[in-house]
Amino acid sequence: MTGTCRLCERIEQPLTAHHLIPRTLHKNKRAKEVFGMALMKKTVMICQPCHSQIHALYTEKELGWNFNTIELLKAQPDVIKWIEWVRERPHWR
Repeated sequence: MTGTCRLCERIEQPLTAHHLIPRTLHKNKRAKEVFGMALMKKTVMICQPCHSQIHALYTEKELGWNFNTIELLKAQPDVIKWIEWVRERPHWR
């Protein structure tokens, strides 16, 4: 599937589904209580370079508990820096 990345907003990119609550937390009792199954299954479509970068920057626990919306991710200084850098790169296919 191709489209616009929800993180870097580059168009016509091959997209992957990013779980806002990583699947490793789906069996966690506290996570189920706090987020509910509907939110735990929610994904956003982002390009592979952005997907790889956010998983390189943060642990699965950090992503699930602290950065579980696209807005929270976009507000992080390291992610802002990444987005500024990747927007200047040619489209990756």
